Amino acid sequence: MTSSPLESFPRPSVAVDTAVLTVVDRHVAVLLLPELDSLPVRLPGTFLHEGELLADAVLRSLSQKAGVRGLAPRQLHVFDAVDRDDRGRVLSVAFVDVVRSGLLPPDAMLVPVDDLPRLAFDHDRIVAFAVEEMRREYRELPDPRGLLGEVFSLSELRAVHAAVLGEKLMPDTFRRSMLPNLVATGELSREGRGRPAELYRRG
Repeated sequence: MTSSPLESFPRPSVAVDTAVLTVVDRHVAVLLLPELDSLPVRLPGTFLHEGELLADAVLRSLSQKAGVRGLAPRQLHVFDAVDRDDRGRVLSVAFVDVVRSGLLPPDAMLVPVDDLPRLAFDHDRIVAFAVEEMRREYRELPDPRGLLGEVFSLSELRAVHAAVLGEKLMPDTFRRSMLPNLVATGELSREGRGRPAELYRRG
């Protein structure tokens, strides 16, 4: 039995698209590219070049199209709907990264995920998938993607988790769920007019 030559199989194009998520004004926001020619607002992305690794294509698209460098996106999901791109059959390997907004360019187009404009292709599905992945992580661990600095108070941590999860969190319940994965620094920080707040780091 002989195998068929590769040329006998369909060869769809492969693209990469990246959802860079952050928190701005207590809302989850995503990095988008503005309209260009016939393309609506969209995620940073590009087609895979011959001989190029997926991760390298992601970094290239972020640098060249969004002016973003120094990130380390991870693979999220493959979006392969037959009709996702009206130019032809294109598979998108989606990536995601969650970063502090200060790591992004000052002029970056950051849009709240609850107020997205019409996006190109199926990028709305990619954003939704990425946000759900982000929320799953934040339900289990204290700020696993480092939206806060190395040291923080419980109220600062709760505010970030509330923004990510999009829900109000009860202080006592949140404290009990997070403390097993936190290490007290022994330092205090004054927040507003109240008593000094104990500072923690991730365990």
